[in-house]
Amino acid sequence: MNDGMNYALNDAKNDDMTKTMQGMEGTEGTMEHVAEDTVGEVGETADELGETAAEDILESTVKVPHRQEAPIQLRGMTAISHRFEVPLDHLNSGSRTLEIFAREINASSDVERESKKPWLLYLQGGPGFGAPRLTTNSGWLKEATESFRVLLLDQRGTGLSSPVNHQVLSGFASDDERAEYLAHFRADSIVRDAELIRLTLGIDSWSTLGQSFGGFCTLTYLSLFPGSLNRSIITGGLAPLHGSADRVYQATFARMRARNEEYFAKYPSDRVILDRVIDHVRNREEFFSDGRRLSVGAVQMLGMFLGGNTRVDQLHFHLEGAFIETANGPVLSDAFKETMRSNASFLGGPLYAVLHESIYAQKDATRWSAARVLAENPDFDPASESPLLTGEMIYPWHFNEDPALTSLKGTAEILATKSDWPELYRLDTLSNNSVPVVAAVYTDDVYVDRDLSLETANAVNGLKVWETKDFHHDGLADDGASIFKRLLAMTNDEDVTP
Repeated sequence: MNDGMNYALNDAKNDDMTKTMQGMEGTEGTMEHVAEDTVGEVGETADELGETAAEDILESTVKVPHRQEAPIQLRGMTAISHRFEVPLDHLNSGSRTLEIFAREINASSDVERESKKPWLLYLQGGPGFGAPRLTTNSGWLKEATESFRVLLLDQRGTGLSSPVNHQVLSGFASDDERAEYLAHFRADSIVRDAELIRLTLGIDSWSTLGQSFGGFCTLTYLSLFPGSLNRSIITGGLAPLHGSADRVYQATFARMRARNEEYFAKYPSDRVILDRVIDHVRNREEFFSDGRRLSVGAVQMLGMFLGGNTRVDQLHFHLEGAFIETANGPVLSDAFKETMRSNASFLGGPLYAVLHESIYAQKDATRWSAARVLAENPDFDPASESPLLTGEMIYPWHFNEDPALTSLKGTAEILATKSDWPELYRLDTLSNNSVPVVAAVYTDDVYVDRDLSLETANAVNGLKVWETKDFHHDGLADDGASIFKRLLAMTNDEDVTP
């Protein structure tokens, strides 16, 4: 990390930011340019600005080009779309630019009342998934909009933020070019995007809510720009601050093993059905609708259903309908195959597969960590007699089997062997943290390990933990209103004793 790379953001003021929500009235669906002026235009080079170094150019950038759309009314809320232009590489003044999309959510259309509320930035889980497209104000969002103006950020490469998919990546001339591009889509770049957005909107400071990978981004935010934050709330997202990705997958395999045992103890007949499915796939050719042949590994990815309480029982219903009798004997039903295909395909989110291990990388290469740790866990091996269901692990075979990923195989290999990743966290800053931070830690979370989470919590000064066995990784979707309410109260030092 470049310690001088702080944009002078914490002290920057946008007194000339006069076009606020009131400026949207009467736009009638047209695009309003709220902030098109910048201090230090993106794309200027150091030579063009004399002796100024590239880092200093970015330090002086307090606003970026910004457009906002007219508000739309949804059930119980008003939504306003924002688009911002940011550099791909925040450390390179001549970098190409990306368009970043964010949707502002307010509880009402009362501009004066809503404009008085503080801001809450929502950081989505992933990596590689856009912010939720919510059409009604309910759950955690309803609870949040009672106190905040909420900004749902499509992190770079997701949603409407210069989305990354195989159609876009096919435009690069080589795997090296693709890898160089994608190396700028980690938490450090996402956080710097957020800072430019904050300044452009004229926000002195704001609060954050980070779910899963969004919590990882929050820890990076607390490392780089703590002065920009009023408070931070994290749900199932305390990333390990040091060590290799191997630590993560060693814990993940152990948690997934326990979750398999729990599930099959509840539905013992499902183990029999699953073994029958695996045996069928091994001995008979079955194909997904996208043309790929079913593999045992693809079947094992049904374990994604085990990652949360809101979906786990759905797996039972899918397995109930796994087979259908035909004139030629039993075959896998089309409905079941489609469930497996959608679960095993990264067509809608290739960024997740390509960058997943890199979210844990700090300086060192990950070298296909999950695949290497798999060797230590033979009960998950697709070749074993009765393999367990897997979780979010990404393996090299994904890039051989999935039509959405085959063209990215070389790119993924380059990123897996990349050994010069910048550090994502500043341990000294976190150890001296003064921002109110609270985190929900789910005891049996199969994706973000409880023990590693508590290790991180102990390294962040003042971080308060609420540990619970009542929820899994999808707690925010399960009972988001009560979880958000409790965690918000904790940031205010309120008594949350039941």
